[in-house]
Amino acid sequence: MPRSSIQGNETAITNPDLDVEKAEVEQVEDVLNQPRLEVPSRPVGILEWLQKKNASPEFLADVAKMNETELDPSQVKRVERKIDLLIMPALAICYMFYYVDKTTLSYAAIFDIKKDLHLGSSDYSWLSSLFYFGWVGWALPTNMLMQRFPLNKYLAFNIFLWGVLLMAQAASRNFTDLAVLRVLSGAAEATADPAFVLITGTWYTRSQQPTRIGYWYLANGFGIALGGLFGYGIGHIKGSLPSWKYEFLIIGALCSAWAIFMFIFIPDSPYYTRWFTYEERLTIVSRKRGDHNLTDTREWKPAQVLEAFIDPKTYLLFLFGFTANVPNGATSNFGTLIVQGFGFDTFETTLMQIPYGMIIVAFILAAIFVNSKLPKGYRTLLMAVTNLPTVVGFAMVAWCKGKGARLAGFWLTGASNATFVLGLSLLSGNVGGQSKKAIASAAIFLGVATGNIVGPFLFKTSEAPKYFTGVVGCLVSRALEIVIILILRVIFVVANRRRDRAVAEGRVKYDENELQLEDITDWKNPAFRYIT
Repeated sequence: MPRSSIQGNETAITNPDLDVEKAEVEQVEDVLNQPRLEVPSRPVGILEWLQKKNASPEFLADVAKMNETELDPSQVKRVERKIDLLIMPALAICYMFYYVDKTTLSYAAIFDIKKDLHLGSSDYSWLSSLFYFGWVGWALPTNMLMQRFPLNKYLAFNIFLWGVLLMAQAASRNFTDLAVLRVLSGAAEATADPAFVLITGTWYTRSQQPTRIGYWYLANGFGIALGGLFGYGIGHIKGSLPSWKYEFLIIGALCSAWAIFMFIFIPDSPYYTRWFTYEERLTIVSRKRGDHNLTDTREWKPAQVLEAFIDPKTYLLFLFGFTANVPNGATSNFGTLIVQGFGFDTFETTLMQIPYGMIIVAFILAAIFVNSKLPKGYRTLLMAVTNLPTVVGFAMVAWCKGKGARLAGFWLTGASNATFVLGLSLLSGNVGGQSKKAIASAAIFLGVATGNIVGPFLFKTSEAPKYFTGVVGCLVSRALEIVIILILRVIFVVANRRRDRAVAEGRVKYDENELQLEDITDWKNPAFRYIT
């Protein structure tokens, strides 16, 4: 029977529902109690120097000792305030650029890029989807690289590429030039969402993650509003270049400048950072002692990868990402064209994105507030409820006659952003083991990319400006998303009840404290309970 170690070998469980043997517990204790050893220095290659540094055995030993004591609430609060001031603004600005960057093409569309590049009837839909072909192709490799390299610096490098590639799109002469750059941009942006979720999971407890994900996801709404303001302002530039070129150049330059700032100033992990004292770093990790998901390691574990591929949750997370983003792929690229079809001119259309963005912010804040007040066990139900206004909104766009009613319906579709915020917290909190989490993260964001590929092709040029088929397709996708959420809920609830029953009947015994620093999966960890 395989033994476990603090370095991350899988814990042997005699019961499929998870048993930790006494011998394994003793082995963990032996490792933690070993004296600190000096490691002889040796030459380090540039590739190894660039890679993520695992937490030292000394640090983990000190965390284990701190886990045996009760933390000072005032110290925890002070440290968490410091984390909030450092991490939350950085992620929010990143996400704002992320959304503005993705939707720049939709503003270019109303500033005559179609005419200037002589795009055919389906070329614009292809340009919208090709972005996500690049994303799909790079989704799994980038999740693997995020486990190997310092998370913040790897994200900042990719953000810099977003900006460079966006500026390069201003030089496009035809469909082919723009198509190639869109594929490369999509590959660079495949890092964004999973990196934001992993960073949040690194610094915050499972109970805090929905709120913190919601805070940086608010930038999605602000990004839409800011994109509208940028579009309005850039559209009034009277220069020698077409307005759509200025859109690419200005947004791209701002994006790359932010990446440089982030690379320099934002820390990669609690283990190695000058922003916090050693005692504060111990507190950051120790306060997560009940999460059963603490170890941030660069080792790639084949057993965890295999488990991810046989876990039904992996495929349901893919379907969640897919159904949530068929409509997103449509509205992020055709949203301005849909609104323009209600009877607004070009500049009015850009301004109509501002209230849309603010409505998204309001829905996310409401979801965060309600989630914080609900007792445990209602998060997935809240996800289903927040998705209902989106279904109603698409129905209003499809079948209402008046401009005001259809515009209100379009704005209502923004409610789905609150659903996705809560869904991302399920990914960060309901998958144990770093390698397994990387695969699960890749699965959900492969679904995101695939949905964004499919969405634009539902919108037929022949149906402009109403796009009836596309709007109804988005409605159906949102309804299916609710079904997927409820299936996930059933799996989580049944698994928790089965584990609780096994403990109550004495069939499974474990020492919860000894499992805190193990890099083991949710299946192999008998103390793990799913957020429902």
